[in-house]
Amino acid sequence: MNIVPMYFVYYGIVNYVILLIYGGYMKVGLVLEGGGMRGLYTAGILDAMLEESINIDGIIGVSAGAVFGINYPSKQKGRVLRYNKKYLKDSRYMSFLSLITTGNIVNKQFAYYDIPFKLDVFDEEAFSKSNIDFYVTLTNVETGQAEYKKIINASIQIEEFRASSAMPFVSKIVKIDNKKYLDGGIADSIPIDKMKELGYDKIIVVLTRPKDYRKEKSNTFINNLFYWRYPNFVKSLETRYQRYNDTLDKITNLEKKKEIFVIRPSEKIKIKRMEKDINKLQEMYDLGIKDFKSSLKKLKQYLKY
Repeated sequence: MNIVPMYFVYYGIVNYVILLIYGGYMKVGLVLEGGGMRGLYTAGILDAMLEESINIDGIIGVSAGAVFGINYPSKQKGRVLRYNKKYLKDSRYMSFLSLITTGNIVNKQFAYYDIPFKLDVFDEEAFSKSNIDFYVTLTNVETGQAEYKKIINASIQIEEFRASSAMPFVSKIVKIDNKKYLDGGIADSIPIDKMKELGYDKIIVVLTRPKDYRKEKSNTFINNLFYWRYPNFVKSLETRYQRYNDTLDKITNLEKKKEIFVIRPSEKIKIKRMEKDINKLQEMYDLGIKDFKSSLKKLKQYLKY
């Protein structure tokens, strides 16, 4: 038996396996911006992605991007649109009555416990089998900084989702492990840097605003009036617009270099963060499907399917 050739065969196989494990597989990450009911645009994109069986290894969702995005690994196509259309005008779901009686415009019990556990049940088993790493973005009220929580069990970690989407001024502060949190979009609206830090090679970014959108500075008086006890959070509110606009500039630059793939609304649809018009929700959802389909060929080229 010739030992030398067998050595080279063995050596080649080992190197091939190492290449596959450490360098041959491209990790695909998905970044989902928030935006309240503008998130129905994201829901349309994700449902279209499910139809095309786009393989995703990790997701970072912010606010509505987290709450709606969790339905991708659970493979519950149509669920976001279905429960929003069904309960949108129900005062138990999202209303000023809820804000007055509970301190949360999005009702904690109904939206985060009754719907996913009883009325339109979230598929925890499918989520756990997906092997997709899922992170939600939170803003620490005391530090003013973003934190990223990995979701192992969505049903148990429901408060992380509630904190990520707890809009300032119309939501109570959410306490998790003796820390105080509000909407993740305050500190990091589009966590592309975090996705890169986690080691994803290919990154798909879903935005909920058209390309020419830029955020304006918030009202200093109102920020201080509500959150004077949390100066770091006030500072984060004050500087959010600049960080957001800088991130958009970075995204545009990375997109030109083809380092990331961006899907954003191709049309301007007037829709409120707390929109109550079901037709508007459907319009945003349909636009998401339309924009995804029109970008599918380029997306596959980017992912090299």
